[in-house]
Amino acid sequence: MQETQLLKGILEGCVLGIIARGETYGYEILSVLESAGLDEVGEGTLYPVLTRLDKNGYIQCRRAKSPLGPIRKYYTITLTGKKYLEEFKKNYRKITESAGRILTGNSKKAGREAETDGLQLHDGTA
Repeated sequence: MQETQLLKGILEGCVLGIIARGETYGYEILSVLESAGLDEVGEGTLYPVLTRLDKNGYIQCRRAKSPLGPIRKYYTITLTGKKYLEEFKKNYRKITESAGRILTGNSKKAGREAETDGLQLHDGTA
């Protein structure tokens, strides 16, 4: 599995988390993502995410002149977006904790039962 597939599932929440910190704009969001180690995210990935968040009512967008001159889109989180972000964080924690237990072999069930729980093995056993 490519890293980009994993990233797709969490990028929306990460972007919303950045916007929740305070009003921001696209380039600044990209810079935060990059400084966090998500440097493979580019404008072609970010702006569709921002459009989706806006259409879903999770963020608001306003246009204003930047200190450098050109018009910029500035994003802020809405109340609906804050609620969605809290739900996202809860789901993210649950999934990553569960996956972590499985991948490190520290699942709640011990031994072969944990390895085969609900899975049919190649030799026909369960």
